[in-house]
Amino acid sequence: MAYKVLIPQDVAQPGKDYLRERGYEIRMGSGFTADAIAADVVDCDAILARTAPYPAKVFEAGRKLKVISRHGVGYDNIDVAKATELGVWVTFAPESNANTVAEHAIGCILALARNFIQLDRETRAGNWGIRDKLLGTDLSGKVLGILGLGKIGRRVAQKAALGLGMKVLGYDPYLKAAQVAEFATPAGSFEEVFAASDFVTVHIPGGAATRGIVNKKLFDVMKKTAFFINASRGDVVDEAALIEGLRNGTIAGAAIDVYEKEPPRKDNPLIGMSNVLLTPHNASQTRECMIRMALHAAQGIDEVLAGKRPTWPVNDPAQRR
Repeated sequence: MAYKVLIPQDVAQPGKDYLRERGYEIRMGSGFTADAIAADVVDCDAILARTAPYPAKVFEAGRKLKVISRHGVGYDNIDVAKATELGVWVTFAPESNANTVAEHAIGCILALARNFIQLDRETRAGNWGIRDKLLGTDLSGKVLGILGLGKIGRRVAQKAALGLGMKVLGYDPYLKAAQVAEFATPAGSFEEVFAASDFVTVHIPGGAATRGIVNKKLFDVMKKTAFFINASRGDVVDEAALIEGLRNGTIAGAAIDVYEKEPPRKDNPLIGMSNVLLTPHNASQTRECMIRMALHAAQGIDEVLAGKRPTWPVNDPAQRR
């Protein structure tokens, strides 16, 4: 009997083709709430997961479950501890979206520096005179601060330094200074990055350890001409502190792709701010990246169900107590 793979949220066709070509039966989910997934997973051997929540109840319901493979990099929506306890592999796709998200971050930096959103709006409204009133800023020689120099952060540093001529200041508590230094000058703390930079971009994982780590204290030390970019996870930023900083001119503007609550409420103050560029958590949403994420997630499922150690494991059920 073929192994069954549950896909609660649809993925690019090549990922599904990859599984079907290897003999797996695909079950598209009836919904992507935790309750719906728990109901659908009962007789499934694997889950190809995107952004829906995967709390303990999903793993408790999936008595046959052997692997859950995350379509993308973040896995803070998955109860990894419960999966490990019940002997379920968790895999992810860390090689799939790094360059795509880095390109998004660079695009945000350019858009903020040159006031693209405001200028587009004013030009459409017939305000040709805005060309002399709203001046942009050159990026060459400006300081880009990067929090987190993993696969994404390093690519942002490379593109900014070599492509735009920016000076890059980087901080990652998990890396030695020598590992940071290829494209970025190592910083000693978050505070140093925020105080020295003209643009700050965040590329750190979400979860309990980093929740609210970008806070009022950090925004308060930024230059009043500086911009903030977040395309990592919404919960790493104290959103109320960001809103306060934008309102009172502590910082010049921001580009935000991720939010404390997604989708954001219609009355979220960020939505009405003209100095903020907002995108709907789609930094990795290109055609090419969606295919890579689907294929890499499918690969993780196939590796586990074929009895192999996965290429990109999050956990190791064999190490459970």
